[in-house]
Amino acid sequence: MKKVYLLFSLILATTFAKAQTEEYPKNEVKLNIANTIAIASVEFGYERFIGFNQSVEVKGLINDRINYHSESGSRDFNTNSIKLGYNYYFDQEKAGAGIYANPFVKYRFGDFTQDRTIEGQTVTIETDMNTFMVGLGAGYKWNFGNKFVLGPFVNIARNFSEEVKERFSAIEFNAGFNVGYRF
Repeated sequence: MKKVYLLFSLILATTFAKAQTEEYPKNEVKLNIANTIAIASVEFGYERFIGFNQSVEVKGLINDRINYHSESGSRDFNTNSIKLGYNYYFDQEKAGAGIYANPFVKYRFGDFTQDRTIEGQTVTIETDMNTFMVGLGAGYKWNFGNKFVLGPFVNIARNFSEEVKERFSAIEFNAGFNVGYRF
């Protein structure tokens, strides 16, 4: 009888522990709506929660522009990026909410072209934008009913391409406002 009681207690304890860990959605899809509106750059992502206050995210950035450079004056960005990050949420009350830190790695690929007039001739200058970056971000996330999330964020990263550093900068900034859905 003691064995049955012990086995029943063990099953009950694991069921209760499992029920506690599954009280919140584990997946989130999001879109940086601010950059889509302001500079026609699409930044969409998927976040998978690996703990109550931790997640891993993958983001795709279409028309990723370094430090918000415009495309005016015959400048053309043909760049996209993939970003892999880890999020740590500091709020212990609600899953995946509040202030968070986001260390990440990012890889940008593509090119940048610009027409310049040199000695009376128009010359097209092309910059290879392929680069690996390491960065750190921070933000705040509001969680509404474990379904909808909103929040601002800011990132700073260091790229490791000599060609990109010569044309632009080694330090890159990115900010935005995410709108997301959890399931």
